[in-house]
Amino acid sequence: MKSCVSTYSYQRLYGEGGFTRFDAIDKTKELGCEGIEFVLDDNPPDGSTPREHALALTQHARELGLEVPIYTTGANVFVADPEREIERVCKHIDIAAECGIGLLRHDVTWEYYEGYEGVKTYKKVIEKVAPVIGKIADYAKTKGVRTCSENHGRLMQDSDRMVELYTAVDNTNYGFLCDMGNFGGVDEDCSVAVSRLLELIVHVHAKDVFIRSGMSYNPGRGYNRSRGGNYRRATIFGHGDVPTFQILSAIKASGYDGYVSLEFEGLEPVLEAVSIGTENIQRMIADLDRA
Repeated sequence: MKSCVSTYSYQRLYGEGGFTRFDAIDKTKELGCEGIEFVLDDNPPDGSTPREHALALTQHARELGLEVPIYTTGANVFVADPEREIERVCKHIDIAAECGIGLLRHDVTWEYYEGYEGVKTYKKVIEKVAPVIGKIADYAKTKGVRTCSENHGRLMQDSDRMVELYTAVDNTNYGFLCDMGNFGGVDEDCSVAVSRLLELIVHVHAKDVFIRSGMSYNPGRGYNRSRGGNYRRATIFGHGDVPTFQILSAIKASGYDGYVSLEFEGLEPVLEAVSIGTENIQRMIADLDRA
């Protein structure tokens, strides 16, 4: 496996002292990583077009010897009229293809949309989104790009729901981005949850979280609550309660040999947290390679 950092990890620094995604690329190279993951949207911060911004970032990364294994963008395909969202995501697929990035992650959904009048079960959500996701994946295939989604958004976050989603989409051009910490948001044991989806993994997010029982007093600022009422706060990778090495070991044993992207979103100082987290990822990968 190879180490990587998501540009999202530097999110709190953008706009502070002129820190940009180009600086994020430089820092990721300095940390000895082999790749960088781009998290991009429809409105680049420098006034350029999404295409211009992505091409410039990709060129800069490759000039430094960094690969760009994945292009990550937001989406919500559980809407009354998904055609506009399909068109928007496909424009990002076009950009990824032009940049030579072979994998694109898009979200599934976050909540029931305003005006939804159907039965509120995750099976109904899958029934509506599976054809939409399949259509996006089919378009991406014509461009030489594979699509994927990860385990977040509460509605489509549990491992059994993810398995049902991928079964319903039934498209070999659509894979699973495994965020090893996100299953805790729906109170699942992260190692068990990941094990149910090993065969579908096409990319990995390395994330760690502190977990406190919902029976405890609210720890305060920085903590949010899981669906079942437990307290969670993102932290430096390797410092929290997610069984990170156990999960990486299972992922490697499954045959996955791709990139592992640090995704830091904690309260700690960003550059220190990214540096420590990256060191921990690299040490774990090295230990697994020696095993």
